[in-house]
Amino acid sequence: IINNYLDGTQGGPVDKASLSGMHFRDSKRKVDYVLAYHYRKRLTRHLPGVGSPESTRGSASSALVSNGGTGKSRAEPRRQDGGQHAPQGPPGAEVIELGPLDTLEEEKRLQREEYERNLVEAGLEIEKDPENKSQGLSFVRIHAPWQVLSREAELLKIKMPTKKMYEITEEGGILKTLNEIWCKLTEPLQPQVPQQGNTNMKSLSYPFSREKIYLYNIKDKDTFFDNATRSRIVREILKRTSTKARNSMGIGTLIANNVYDAAYPLHDGEYEGQNDDMNERKLLYREWARYGVFYKFQPIDLIRKYFGEKIGLYFAWLGLYTEFLIPSSVVGIIVFLYGCITIESDIPSKEMCDQHNAFTMCPLCDKFCDYWNLSSACATARASHLFDNPATVLFSIFMALWATMFLEQWKRLQMRLSYFWDLTGLEEEEEHPRPEYETKLLQKKLKNKNITTENSNEDEKEKLTWNDRVPGYAANFGLILFMIMLTFSAVFGVIVYRITTAAALSFSTNETTKSNVRVTVTATAVIINLVVILILDEIYGAVAKWLTEIEVPKTEKTFEERLILKAFLLKFVNSYAPIFYVAFFKGRFVGRPGHYVYVFDGYRMEECAPGGCLMELCIQLSIIMLGKQLIQNNLFEIGIP
Repeated sequence: IINNYLDGTQGGPVDKASLSGMHFRDSKRKVDYVLAYHYRKRLTRHLPGVGSPESTRGSASSALVSNGGTGKSRAEPRRQDGGQHAPQGPPGAEVIELGPLDTLEEEKRLQREEYERNLVEAGLEIEKDPENKSQGLSFVRIHAPWQVLSREAELLKIKMPTKKMYEITEEGGILKTLNEIWCKLTEPLQPQVPQQGNTNMKSLSYPFSREKIYLYNIKDKDTFFDNATRSRIVREILKRTSTKARNSMGIGTLIANNVYDAAYPLHDGEYEGQNDDMNERKLLYREWARYGVFYKFQPIDLIRKYFGEKIGLYFAWLGLYTEFLIPSSVVGIIVFLYGCITIESDIPSKEMCDQHNAFTMCPLCDKFCDYWNLSSACATARASHLFDNPATVLFSIFMALWATMFLEQWKRLQMRLSYFWDLTGLEEEEEHPRPEYETKLLQKKLKNKNITTENSNEDEKEKLTWNDRVPGYAANFGLILFMIMLTFSAVFGVIVYRITTAAALSFSTNETTKSNVRVTVTATAVIINLVVILILDEIYGAVAKWLTEIEVPKTEKTFEERLILKAFLLKFVNSYAPIFYVAFFKGRFVGRPGHYVYVFDGYRMEECAPGGCLMELCIQLSIIMLGKQLIQNNLFEIGIP
């Protein structure tokens, strides 16, 4: 981006602010948003004159008139005298032949020009890079002036601080003393972020109104709206501004049609380098977004200021969850150590490991398996005791209380942040409708205008009714049901793999292979489960978003609630279906000697290990949870930002 900015400022004095890429070339207007696109200049070929040998060849190209008009037409049929029509333009206009790629590029260019004109009509100010090369990457910088910011802030009912201040009082007593002691102890863990103003005083916030502008504490119009708010406002305008081509719904449709490559706000300067200029991005990197400060608390107010309330609440929840995992992990380690200490005194495992008690067990398969001794399962029984001992009961009670305490603590923290961040008081009906909803409503109005009479009820056209959403709801029900059945089918497929693989390995003449059948089958099946879960998780995320979009929710809040519900339902079933099978269903339908349950007319239904299914469940949980955490939550996030 900076290189393109410099290309556009050659030949004139360049200010330091302009060099940073954060401002227009005048070094005054701030860049609030950037549109990026690839361009390709057409290869011009003049159409041959009528009567020349080349003019008699048919052409499926388009024609571009040099004054900006385009005419898409296939070659006209030859006239009876052997002549051929040539594309006609205004008198004196130069006609240029366009190939298929040039036609597509020309169509994109016209859409960009129309879209940018509409942005200017909406009040935004834009600055474009010169297209000096035959092809390359170019940028459109967007600035929102005060008039646009104030208008949209009033439309979106964004709460802004007023001149009215009030003091936040804290109760004294033992709780205050304990809080002060805690702050002293955790002082090395606190991020070194400067506090803004008096923390005991808070401004009263109110939805922005241009008629009551005298109420607000406006010291500088350029900094009254922070970067996150400015980006949000410009994003709403980009989503709402449309073009005539292909019923465009705004920037989302244009990016999907490759008219633009991306649309994004800029960061607040560089976070690396030797310069002493401190900005919020560098401060966040120094105190939060690097591995060297993993032990510190999060600067949650600075995160909210830089990224917005939604991202701030996400990291607040993540920080609280991580803090609560510390005591649960400590208790879990204590329970595990208790199992290690008491393993020698566990009566069930001692009886199974006693070589003098020769308990002969039935064969595990029908043809190639022999009778076996129960003492051969000694290792599995001893390992199960590590995770299933008397202390496990206390751990389960602790986790039930832990879950309740975490939920209540999050409610408390959420209400506290909502109070300090002024997120309370807005009703759902005050939210601005989504651009997709407005576009769908406009299409309905245009359709009804053509097919209804003058006596039609206008009130029915003001919102989307149940009948308008029936196709979306039907698609949601059918696809969600199909996805759940797909998950169950994948689980059943892994079960079949385990049964058939165990039977095949039992035929082996290698004693080592035969003795490790259960371990081999369990490990490979869990890895297959992990791969299937990771693949289906990505598919289900995209499907949930698409299903929510075809419902056309009215507000962003409704959209997010429905998206979360669908994504949670699909991903929960996908992640926990194989675990639920091992924990509650495996080994329950085996039958008994002489009356075993068979699948596919010859394969015995799989059963748990002699020591129970708990060890297999631990292996499955470990591989799936650790695999998802390392691959999905780390490698994917680092490799695919």
